[in-house]
Amino acid sequence: MDAKPHPQPPEFLSSYRRRMYERYATHWQDGAQEINATRLRAHAKAYRYYFRGWLPQNPGAAIVDLGCGRGLLLASLTGYGYKNLKGVDISPEQVELARGSGTEVRESDAVAFLEANPEAFDLIIGLDIVEHFHKPDVIRFLEAAYKAFKPGGRLILQTPNADSPWGTMHRYNDFTHEVGFNPNSLSRLLTFTGFTAIEPRETGPVPWGYTMASTFRYVAWQLIRAGLKFWNLAETGSTGSGIFTRVFLISAGRE
Repeated sequence: MDAKPHPQPPEFLSSYRRRMYERYATHWQDGAQEINATRLRAHAKAYRYYFRGWLPQNPGAAIVDLGCGRGLLLASLTGYGYKNLKGVDISPEQVELARGSGTEVRESDAVAFLEANPEAFDLIIGLDIVEHFHKPDVIRFLEAAYKAFKPGGRLILQTPNADSPWGTMHRYNDFTHEVGFNPNSLSRLLTFTGFTAIEPRETGPVPWGYTMASTFRYVAWQLIRAGLKFWNLAETGSTGSGIFTRVFLISAGRE
């Protein structure tokens, strides 16, 4: 499966961040926090809603989670019934934690991994990863993801949202973040690198099937969101993307 045994890593791997990624879970992800059953159930419920209509119907679909961290999403995907899962993370500490999820996890940078595995995956997921690249490596990452799809494959990314009033806080919440996006800029980059069927999506409160408190928060969020759209309309004559959560998801496909 590894067609290119020695791909060249992105430029950023020789920088100060190599040192930070050694203990990324401890210093940047509150590594002492355990993934218990309650936290896993909450995550699985939320992302089942956030990923609605985007996940493969085939439980044997080849799925990779890039920047898999401690394996929370991998464990959720296993709970959804998927069996052909892989995780990738550059941090040895994160990899060690993620292997507890029971899935195959490799220590590698995401770009080199994708470049070594052309036309291998039905679904590529990268939550909170694309903002860590320098601009040239963002392009290289997206091009590598496109080539790593099987025909009909899908990419799902999550990243801080520059359109959110809280987006700047989230953008600078991690010293290793290098670039910021809003739905428009990332959609245009995906189009530029060949993707189609691009759909951005909020990651706000879940309206049903989560908790009663989340349902009430969802209603309140719709009112706040309407106000933000009106603000945009009054200032610019347009409501903008209409996506104002502090992080957003975006899906893109390959024909």
